[in-house]
Amino acid sequence: MTDVAEAPSWLARIGRPVRVRFGYALTMAALAAGILRETLQVHTWRRTVRAEFRWILVRTTGGGLPTILVTGVLVGFALVYQAIYWLGQAGQEGLVGRVIVTVLVREVAPVLVGFLLLGRSGMVAIVELGTMQTAGQVHALRGMGLDPFRVLVLPRVLAFAVGCFTLGVVFVLVALLTGFVSGSLLGVVRLSLPGFLDAVLHAMGPRDFLLFPGKLLAIGALVGLSAVLTGLSAERGDSLTTLLPRGFLRGVLAVLLTSGLLSLAA
Repeated sequence: MTDVAEAPSWLARIGRPVRVRFGYALTMAALAAGILRETLQVHTWRRTVRAEFRWILVRTTGGGLPTILVTGVLVGFALVYQAIYWLGQAGQEGLVGRVIVTVLVREVAPVLVGFLLLGRSGMVAIVELGTMQTAGQVHALRGMGLDPFRVLVLPRVLAFAVGCFTLGVVFVLVALLTGFVSGSLLGVVRLSLPGFLDAVLHAMGPRDFLLFPGKLLAIGALVGLSAVLTGLSAERGDSLTTLLPRGFLRGVLAVLLTSGLLSLAA
């Protein structure tokens, strides 16, 4: 009887962390499925939901724009200009477009924008929703007849997805323009701006036109999902010192896994 009684406790110590990890992934999948379903329902988009979506979208894109511009300039000089310069030195100017598309458009831009979105807006969402959860405000919304999923979760996840796509496009354009201008001023670029952009566009295949927006939308949505799930799962004993590292780690894993899996699938 003693051996039988000890077995569940031993198994629980092993299974508890596994169950927690799988529970988080399954909850993320359930939330994603619910968002896809609710987004297509007309009655979902009531005035409160639309107002929350607009507010989060403006805060996400407007607040992250200065950081995106500065980062785009730095990456444009460090990556685009360097690619133009060294390929020119090697006599491989024809590969400039392909290298820029492969490195910047497909890999660097989605990951960097995802990290910036996580740090700039994801952490804010964790603090907001974690505070609401521990203060009982989420329960109060239910008492007022409002669905927290529609009012808090859905608009944030969709706004993060749209915001990530918008910031990603701006980031790539700024990086390309910075690299071209730097190369022109230093006498490295021999093409006009339309010719340079045309070379980049011609280097993009059909998969690139699908992969680039797909990565940005998926990364933005998963950053938003990880942030709202971390915030709404906060308990009374949690504080910012526990919520923020947990949310940051989850967000980083979401960005890297999404980018890697979509790259492999393409």
